[in-house]
Amino acid sequence: MSTAFDATVLRQTAAPTGRLARLFRKCCTALQERYERQRLRAALYDLSDQDLKDIGTSRSGIEFIASNRSIDPRTA
Repeated sequence: MSTAFDATVLRQTAAPTGRLARLFRKCCTALQERYERQRLRAALYDLSDQDLKDIGTSRSGIEFIASNRSIDPRTA
């Protein structure tokens, strides 16, 4: 076999492997974000109503805050 053939075969097998690695990283990132939202939700539900009021939210806002972490609840 020639070197050109070997390089072509290598390129063809590397492309799906790269896509699979990116998919795996995206899945891992999504799972990490989900666990962080769960931890945040649990921590907020553990706070008293007064503590929630001190940070500018209420029990009804916990789900919004956990789902939209990039939004500051004090401005929403």
